[in-house]
Amino acid sequence: MGASGSTRRVTFEADENENITVVKGVRLSDSVIDRMKEPSSPGRQQRGSGAVNNEELKKRIAEELALERARRDSEAQKRRLKQEQMYVRDEFGKLLERERISSNEHLTRAILRERAATEEERQKAQRFARQLEEKDRELKKHDAYYKEQLARLEERVNHFFSPFHEEF
Repeated sequence: MGASGSTRRVTFEADENENITVVKGVRLSDSVIDRMKEPSSPGRQQRGSGAVNNEELKKRIAEELALERARRDSEAQKRRLKQEQMYVRDEFGKLLERERISSNEHLTRAILRERAATEEERQKAQRFARQLEEKDRELKKHDAYYKEQLARLEERVNHFFSPFHEEF
């Protein structure tokens, strides 16, 4: 699992004396080069053979390359994770904004419905008040008419009975 996915070939060559291994086609970080420059432990130098050192060097380089690839992969994963977090945060923010707008629209519609219902109730109350006033005027007219009729009847009764009353 290489970080760059390249298909470079790495070759190992030994010099004439087999004391130095030449690695071609490999990029090494400064930390890898510094670790390779560190003096070897005394046990390694006493082994003596250049071929053993060559094999150990190849093994060490391969390990360093694997560590470097793992570090690059880890950094790439961290970058992807940060990008994904930013994406999720942005999407969550957009979702919250849409939800806020939606709830504001619902609230606005509910307020408008309530205002319309209140206005309808107010108009209905005014209509009933006018009807009540109209009935009250009619009742007053009827009351005045009946009082007038009663007065006429009383006057007639008095007029009719007053000649008899004088005779007795």
